[in-house]
Amino acid sequence: MRTTLCDTLGIDLPIVGFTPSEHVAAAISRAGGLGVLGCVRFNDGDELDDVLTWMDDNTDGRPYGVDVVMPSKIPTEGSSMDLNELIPAEHRAFVERTLAELGVPELPEDTEERAGVLGWLHSVARSHVDVALKHRPSLIANALGSPPVDVIDRAHEHGVPVAALAGKAEHARRHVDNGVDLVVAQGYEAGGHTGEIASMVLLPEIVDAVGDRVPVLAAGGIGSGRQAAAALTLGAHGVWTGSLWLTTREYLETMPASEAVQQALVAADSSDTVRTRIYTGKPARLLKTRWTEAWQADDAPEPLPMPLQNLLVSPAHNRIHAAADPSVVSMPVGQIVGRLNEVRPVAEVVDELVGQFEQAVDGVSRIRHA
Repeated sequence: MRTTLCDTLGIDLPIVGFTPSEHVAAAISRAGGLGVLGCVRFNDGDELDDVLTWMDDNTDGRPYGVDVVMPSKIPTEGSSMDLNELIPAEHRAFVERTLAELGVPELPEDTEERAGVLGWLHSVARSHVDVALKHRPSLIANALGSPPVDVIDRAHEHGVPVAALAGKAEHARRHVDNGVDLVVAQGYEAGGHTGEIASMVLLPEIVDAVGDRVPVLAAGGIGSGRQAAAALTLGAHGVWTGSLWLTTREYLETMPASEAVQQALVAADSSDTVRTRIYTGKPARLLKTRWTEAWQADDAPEPLPMPLQNLLVSPAHNRIHAAADPSVVSMPVGQIVGRLNEVRPVAEVVDELVGQFEQAVDGVSRIRHA
């Protein structure tokens, strides 16, 4: 299981694993893939700096990457206080009423409440890049497409390639024209922010559009080695995986209070997701729970634009997380959730991917020579 992507990124396997957990990312890198740490959860640059120092020390010298959330155009921003003042009172009232109806209690008084995620702000994402470039990332990826050209240029000055997610072929062309080095073709099935075109259609379109200029990675619906083999057959140079790592043991090392989330994921099937704007203000695929269903009720308000929606629901997410009720959790995940049937170590997941890939390729070879 080797492609030219392995030479480009200095990895053994063309498997890129996106995760908010540094423990998972490090384990993916140690297993021969490229662990990519999602930076959006870090409001404080010093906290990210400490975590990347830990990554430097715990990846056995293997490559790793970081993922930021940065629009290509620089928006006008206010302070966190200014932004909170833009959230309508009726939206706050709806959230409070919904939490009460779902039986989600208030946080205990001695609980340190995490502030709303500011990593969705362009200025904060730019600071994440600044911090990352002080370390040794082998890739900077942007979940919202091509970052501004000056950010791409800075990464290139440090010898770091840039990847951008794309949900349409036209997006991919624009990313490459801006100087992006790798394109992640993310299909409708994917968890988190995702477009409207399924992977089976999207991937060959993007390969045809830019595959002669840059490597293309497949994302969305990649939960097994067979699916990875299909992606490479369609022209991908590797696979970008995310949901697959949410039910790993290492995830609990970073998020020790996430047992209820993992219980909900293991119990779900592939139909138990919904694409909605309630998480960040942009369309994102989440696990379908009583929380997401409440936002689909007739009396629910329309979600706010990014970043206001996340600032609105972040206190609710803190309470939901503390309540540890699997029926209420708020969690981005792709349709491959139906394959997440047990909690396992990262190394075991990687080994299974490789074994299934080899079996699938052997099967195609037998068909060819039948």
